[in-house]
This record gives sequence, C-alpha cells and structure tokens, in this order.
Amino acid sequence: MQDVFHYWGGEWRKPLGTLVLPVHDPAREEIVGQVICAGNDEVDAAVETAHAAFRSWRLTPVTDRVQPLFRLKALLERDFEALARTITLECGKTLAESRGEIRRAIENVETACGMPYLLQSGFNEGIASGIDEFSIRQPMGVAAILCPFNFPGMIPFWFLPYAIGVGATVVLKPSERVPLTMQMLMQIMQESGFPPGVVNVINGGRSVSEALIAHPLVKTVSFVGSSNAARAVYAQAASLGKRVQCQGGAKNPVVILPDADLDSSTAVIADSAFGCAGQRCLAASVAVLVGEARRTFGDALREAAATRKTGNGFDEVQMGPVISSASRERIHGLLSSIENEGGRLSVDGRKHSLDKGYFVKPTIVEDLSETSELLRTEIFGPVLTIVEKPDIEAALDFVNSGAYGNMACLFTRSGDAARRFRNEAEVGNVGINVGVAAPMSFFPFSGARESFFGDLHGQGKDAVRFFTNEKVVVERWPKEWSRKF
Repeated sequence: MQDVFHYWGGEWRKPLGTLVLPVHDPAREEIVGQVICAGNDEVDAAVETAHAAFRSWRLTPVTDRVQPLFRLKALLERDFEALARTITLECGKTLAESRGEIRRAIENVETACGMPYLLQSGFNEGIASGIDEFSIRQPMGVAAILCPFNFPGMIPFWFLPYAIGVGATVVLKPSERVPLTMQMLMQIMQESGFPPGVVNVINGGRSVSEALIAHPLVKTVSFVGSSNAARAVYAQAASLGKRVQCQGGAKNPVVILPDADLDSSTAVIADSAFGCAGQRCLAASVAVLVGEARRTFGDALREAAATRKTGNGFDEVQMGPVISSASRERIHGLLSSIENEGGRLSVDGRKHSLDKGYFVKPTIVEDLSETSELLRTEIFGPVLTIVEKPDIEAALDFVNSGAYGNMACLFTRSGDAARRFRNEAEVGNVGINVGVAAPMSFFPFSGARESFFGDLHGQGKDAVRFFTNEKVVVERWPKEWSRKF
C-alpha cells in the first residue's frame, strides 16, 4: 500500500492531517494506497511557497521557462508505460485507454513548449504622430488546479504546462480517489528541473479544494467535475474576484442518419459510449436514431453492448470497472429508476458473472419517456439510451433542448447534413463521424451551457490567455526629448 505525500518548495512533505481516505484498485476491490487530507496550515504553506516562487519565475525569460518543459516531455516518454499502468491500477480503465490518456498529456506539453510564440502579442507603429501601441501578456500569479478522478494523467495537463510556460506557479490538487498517478508525475516534474515552488501538489478532499479557492494569494482556479460542483466552484471563486474556468458534466447525443455506414459507425459509437466505462465528459450518452436508422442501428448497438468484453484493465478486455462501489450502486439505482418510469433495459449491465470489482457492463436503455428527467441525467457510466426521431430537424431540436452542451456528434455520408449540424448544434465540441470529439492540444477543450462555466477553456491559446493578464501600452517619445547624435 502506497502512502501519498504532499509536495511543495521542491520537497516531499509527510501529511500532518488526521482524515485518512483509502485508494482502491476498482477491478479487485483492494486498497492500494491512502490519502491523508491536508489541513489549512498545509494548504497555506503550499500556496505561500508558490507565491514566493512566482516573484522570480515570472521574470525568468520565456525561452528559459520552456526548457524544463522540453525535459518533461522526454521523461514522460521514458516513463510512458509505467504511468499508463499506474492509471489502470487506480482508475480501472484498460491499458490502451491509459496509454491514450498519457499521449494526450504529452501533446499538451509539446504545445506549451511553443510558449515563446504563443505569448506574442500585437504591435501597431504610428497609431498617431510619434505614438506606438502594443500589448503584452503577464502571468496572473498562483494558479490552483483541481482535478477529477477520470483522467488523472491527462486533465492536469490541460492547464499545468501552460500556467508554467507563461510564468505562473501552480498548486495542484489531484482527486483523492486517484492520487498515485500525480505522485509519479510529480517525481518526473521534479527530475525535469523546475525551480522549487513552481509546481506544488497538495492532497485531500473537498475541504482542501475550498481552502485553495478561498486563499487570497490564489489568482486563478481551474476545475473539472460534475456540473453541480462546477457551478459551486465558479460561484465561490468569482465572488472572490478570481479568474475561473470550470468544466462540468454532459449528456452527449450522437445523431445517426439512415445513410451512415453501419459497421464503422456502430464500432465508433460503442467505443464512445462504453470506453473508459462511460466515465468521461465526452462519452456518448444518447443515440438519436433518425428515420430508417432505427431498424438497423438499434440491433447493431444492442449487439455491440452485449458482446463487449469487460474485466480487469490489465487483461485483454474492452472495458474496465467504474471507479468505486458508490458509483456502481448509484448507477444501479438510476437504472432501477429508469425501469420504474417505464424505460426498458434491452441490455442490462447489472447482470454479470464477475466475482470482484466495481463492474457495470454495457447497458442499453430504450422506451424512456422524453418527459422523464432521467433522460437528461448524467449517469457517468456505460449506459447508452436510444431515442428515435423522424428527421434531422427533430434530432437537432432534441440536441439543443438539453441543459448540457459539451459534445454532439453526427454520423452520415451527407456533407450538407454535416454542415448544417455543425452550424446549428449548440454545443462546444462537434464530431462528424467521430464518436469522441476530443480537441487536440492546440485547440481549446470547449463546452457550452451547463457543461462549462467561464470564458476561457483549457488547452492551447485559451489556456495562455486564461493564465495571463493582457496589458496595453501606448508609448510616445517626443523628438525634443531625444539627444542629438
């Protein structure tokens, strides 16, 4: 069993708190670590250390600030497999999924290595006689990054390399459910050569997050979690005058037109709905079958769900467990409520022969009334609901009627339908014949409505703008002040 330590000021710190939280391997139901939650004094020490380091780090030339990021990229490649195995151990996803997650983390480091270019601003010479005007970007200060359990290796890197690159310093709190990945990542960052205090990690639960949000020296807050939590974090941080970005939940629809390719579309949608056990904000949650698509795709999706191999992520499987027994029981309860409201589980994932682990197998829900709140509820598990619509107009109305706006996808051979869909779908990320429309690191990870609270997203230029203040300089040098040469 691995103990989890805090890290600040370039040193590992033994926790002093009394609240102990277990870390489980969700595939075996075994405790593999424990988190001792930080107290307010420890949170304050980490933030004070980051603030002290900010004074010199912000003045470090940007070409020097990116050198540890270059080394970090190389070290992440070196420890790629060990990181993937750690994610699978504590998060439960398959090794292939864990490897994909680490690849996305590395891509964000690669993008942040271009910070000398990303920080460039505009310059206008001669806006008036003898006057020039230009803008510069300066780091905000200490950045608090509050991470969820479902992507312990990727989501921190939506924010962290950009904050460091622009000259901010970071205090990061990983999810208490999956802290082991960040322990390993912090060892790698320590080896990368970041100055003491630039990157710091503090462990714990909700109380630690609230202490970080409230700390007067924290200038920006980045959060990923459920919509209810995102809304609460946004409200608290904004009321304190902080800059805040909060990624929330989702109920992502995928619209299937009759002309979509049956085999490839079914495979992609099944991967979207059931990959990572449905525990991702870009998981397909509702399959909207348009017109005649209901005849062929209904059977195909049921078959894909019923035959998907589920088990320990270290084995040759297609899907692992959900994160905890509480998550499993919550999903079971929602599925029972769906049945009580007249919905039908045409593939029931509660029924399986696995002896250990927090497993819910792929599930297909049908015949659920569109007036049911459960159709709009984020289940955050391997559950796909099938809805039928007569045409693309009705499908778009359905897509835009929900509270969430994280992602919507369309499967079709029609360029005209695709163009209309990407124009009219009121979501942040659109997929066309793509089941998980996850933006590359040089694009923002977008979101809309109840799926995102804030103005600037993670990744790419949005992240650069989020962690910096833009200052406009108007400069005049009268000729009569100049020396004559």
